Amino acid sequence: MIHKLSDVQSKNIGKNTNIWQFCVVLLGAKIGDNCNICSHCFIENDVIVGNNVTIKCGVQLWDGVRIEDDVFIGPNVTFCNDKYPKSGNKNFKCEPVIVKKGASIGANATILPGITIGENAMVGAGAIVTKDVPSKAIIKGKW
Repeated sequence: MIHKLSDVQSKNIGKNTNIWQFCVVLLGAKIGDNCNICSHCFIENDVIVGNNVTIKCGVQLWDGVRIEDDVFIGPNVTFCNDKYPKSGNKNFKCEPVIVKKGASIGANATILPGITIGENAMVGAGAIVTKDVPSKAIIKGKW
């Protein structure tokens, strides 16, 4: 189901995936089967979302973000893909973020560029993730 008040340009949306109102999904994005993309989300072109993923309200997935299967992303999680952001940066270097299978990210966490969150890891609400998170780790605060 794609809500009539969303703007979904991509044709790469899996079966039984729900995209709710006020979402924007750009042309190049790929979203798997059985996903739930809640309202007010933005998904850029070079993004891949696996199967059975839940993305809660207010999340933006920028170019280079890779979300594997069975991942939960809480409301207002922030992903960053540029270590040195500035307007009109001609030297922009996209630093991909990878969230491995089964990981969970709590509300309002911030994931910095170039980070990998390991399989079945849990990132606590409000965490600031500055380095890779090992598989099955539970982290909180500044990591």
